[in-house]
Amino acid sequence: MMRLRRNGLTWLPAGLAAAIALAATLGFGSADERPEPRGAVQHFTYTEPSRPVPEVAFVDQAGAAVSLSDFRGGVVLVNFWATWCAPCIREMPALDRLQAALGGDRFTVLLVSIDRDGAKVAPFLERLGLTQLRTHLDPKRKLSRALAVVGLPTSILIDRTGLEVGRVQGPAEWDTPEAHELIRHFMTAPGPG
Repeated sequence: MMRLRRNGLTWLPAGLAAAIALAATLGFGSADERPEPRGAVQHFTYTEPSRPVPEVAFVDQAGAAVSLSDFRGGVVLVNFWATWCAPCIREMPALDRLQAALGGDRFTVLLVSIDRDGAKVAPFLERLGLTQLRTHLDPKRKLSRALAVVGLPTSILIDRTGLEVGRVQGPAEWDTPEAHELIRHFMTAPGPG
């Protein structure tokens, strides 16, 4: 970016300054416009810069191969979990309520279990009384490794264009007003991340 220094101050050429102002008005690129992670999602960290998610196959409960690009066009909260992970289990009811509140064509909670025995995952969710969530399986942990997941639970927020915009490592209260505000921001954002 071309900058001029005059009297100790940095100046932008008038045309460039106008272009930056127009981009900010249209909602492109300003990190300042994003909601500040607070309250129940205070541990959410923005991915800087936003990055494309990898094209790695995982499977749905029926055993069909899927990838994150299958969900492009809507905001996706990918939640990595396992049946043996106590913090994951405590987080599940909030994720279920989040899906009930905001889920649809523009947003989905995508559970991805890293359990090796996928046959026990769906009955496990049924026993928890979760009615809104469906889980997918990553038993060989290809997707979780490609997304650099280092602990459970980990939730990764992906915008409508397929960019990772942020993540939470550890449990969060996803059914709170702060979480809804964060997700709605990306549901209504005019451009990438």
